[in-house]
Amino acid sequence: MSYQVTLKTSGKQFSVSQDETVLEAALRHGINLPYGCKNGACGSCKGKVLEGQITHGQHSENALSKADETAGGILFCCSHPQTDLVVEAREVQGAGDIAIRKVPCRVNTILKPSNDVAILKLQLPAAERFQFLAGQYIEFLLKDGQRRAYSIANPPEQEGPLELHIRHLPGGLFTDFVFGAVSPALEEKDILRFEGPLGNFFLREDSKKPIIFLAAGTGFAPIKSIIEQMQAKKITRSIELYWGGRCPSDLYLNELCKRWEQEIPDFKYIPVISDGLPEDVWQGRTGFVHQAVIEDHPDLKDFQVYACGAPVMVNAARNEFSSKCHLPEEEFFADSFTSAADLVAS
Repeated sequence: MSYQVTLKTSGKQFSVSQDETVLEAALRHGINLPYGCKNGACGSCKGKVLEGQITHGQHSENALSKADETAGGILFCCSHPQTDLVVEAREVQGAGDIAIRKVPCRVNTILKPSNDVAILKLQLPAAERFQFLAGQYIEFLLKDGQRRAYSIANPPEQEGPLELHIRHLPGGLFTDFVFGAVSPALEEKDILRFEGPLGNFFLREDSKKPIIFLAAGTGFAPIKSIIEQMQAKKITRSIELYWGGRCPSDLYLNELCKRWEQEIPDFKYIPVISDGLPEDVWQGRTGFVHQAVIEDHPDLKDFQVYACGAPVMVNAARNEFSSKCHLPEEEFFADSFTSAADLVAS
């Protein structure tokens, strides 16, 4: 059995089978609804049911509260129709023409700029031309059928390997493999497979608004891709990059960001540390990184914000930028880096 979903604004329709979510069906039909984590943790795919009934799978209440759900709120990534639906949703333009494919790759290099961050560079087959938008991600296809998602850190225009930034989460299925906490460990020249590109975290080039990039930890990776794409395409917009970490070593490419301040016109870099130690001798901003934005920009109504990192940061930024700083909802773009720990039963 399948159900019909109608998007109220555009009038587009698509069918959803019993074994797929609304988001999966939309993407299968070439309709790009906004999404980030695809597992109910980030809230990027939130919309509203105007007509019909759905059931929600496991999701975080930070992404969709019970009050939101009662009012008709829906997370497209974990919802299954029980009837035909009419929904309210924003559609994303720009990613639909790039094919999602499964691709083999060879590990070219594994660099560790800090104790818990690895930079992987993946060499694709010689004849392979992998297309993606700056800011998108790939999913590694693991032997047991599980997947792990990582953002691409280099721009599409750059020739050579794909670059990924991976933080070690002790006990993590893939990150323990990368960091040698299990045997055998990942080594250079190993062969992996991934699927991509995925996601709709990418620069909206039709806007001239000033940009605030907000990164926490390895959430810096897709933002690096976008900034370097802007450099390559000579896109000139006012940019402020806020990069937050617990300690200075979390800002593992700090010198690159400082160099951007010298190279890119109208670019400002604001590093922020939340849990520094006296021995760090940190002289810069402290506290939560999204709060630094609020302190500097009490009025965000004329900005675009691109936020990437842990769901707790992304959700706090989304809510407070809107409620306190007047940021229009449609000008907040996000990619949440989620793990099983980020999910709680609804």
